[in-house]
Amino acid sequence: MVPFGGWEMPVSYPGGTLEEHRACRHDAVMFDVSHLGTVRVTGPGAFAVLQRTLTNDLTKIGPGRAQYTHLLAEDGSVLDDIIVWWIDTEHFDVMPNASNTDRITGVIATSAQVSDVGAVDAVDVTAERAIIAVQGPFARERVAGVVSGADRVGRFRVETLDWDGVSVTVAGTGYTGEDGVEIAVPATRCVELWNELASNAIHPAGLGARDTLRLEAGLPLHGHELGEGITPLQADLGWVVSWTKGDFPGRDSLIAERERGVSRLLRGLAVEGRRPARDGAVVLLDGSPIGTVTSGNFSPELGHAIALALVYPKIPVGTQVELDVRGSRLDARVVDLPFV
Repeated sequence: MVPFGGWEMPVSYPGGTLEEHRACRHDAVMFDVSHLGTVRVTGPGAFAVLQRTLTNDLTKIGPGRAQYTHLLAEDGSVLDDIIVWWIDTEHFDVMPNASNTDRITGVIATSAQVSDVGAVDAVDVTAERAIIAVQGPFARERVAGVVSGADRVGRFRVETLDWDGVSVTVAGTGYTGEDGVEIAVPATRCVELWNELASNAIHPAGLGARDTLRLEAGLPLHGHELGEGITPLQADLGWVVSWTKGDFPGRDSLIAERERGVSRLLRGLAVEGRRPARDGAVVLLDGSPIGTVTSGNFSPELGHAIALALVYPKIPVGTQVELDVRGSRLDARVVDLPFV
């Protein structure tokens, strides 16, 4: 157990990270992701306030859908990456990273105060619910034996279902590169649901496997691939930004960056051998620095180390580079994402 974003979280269970990782890739696991925030945004002005606060375009989806989006600073860098669950017409559950829940609540509330689009409430309900992410090729089959209908919730869809007399919200989202669902359950019943899922051959997994899985899938982690000074365009996530929906914080800065071109771009690195290059390692081409590693680890599926790095944007796939790791050098090659 380790402190994480103000929570105490499991790094791994007795089987260990490698076993948990492989179980997710080839079977079914569950993560306690209750540390993710839930800001409940409701009222007739909820849609308009979120539409002008976040980067993606909510008109692309509708009630019963989920969307990945960003909250930006005025310089265009990513304050947080967020999943929005659109529950009902005037009901959105906004899901920020653990340490950013207060910030997101405050930004939405401030935006609502200056709004002329109708009443909006933004309430942090994180403590009222737990969230269990069930992931893996057999996730849907296994979860259906516990929460009837959960297997039919499509990718980036959201439904409210009954489980043992209580309402649970099920979303077809995740952070592993595998299929699966995330289940929001009242906190008073979460242990009971966890135990039922475990009894249906769904293995528990911790933060260690969650990180290696998301890295193999090329998914960004706030504070590493996203954060202060890193824009969606640099993180190769331009699809998260709607250029046509109207104004939002950071839009002018992003337009200027798009016009001049990014100075760095997130790329994948396949590293020779098992030794990982951790964040901060310098990427070298012919002995000259061209970027910095943002995340690195051993890939259980590939059998060698992998990394994400922000590098000069014109470095082509296939380029051989070196990584300076505390004075020693590792050989690596620029590759397409995802790794797996």
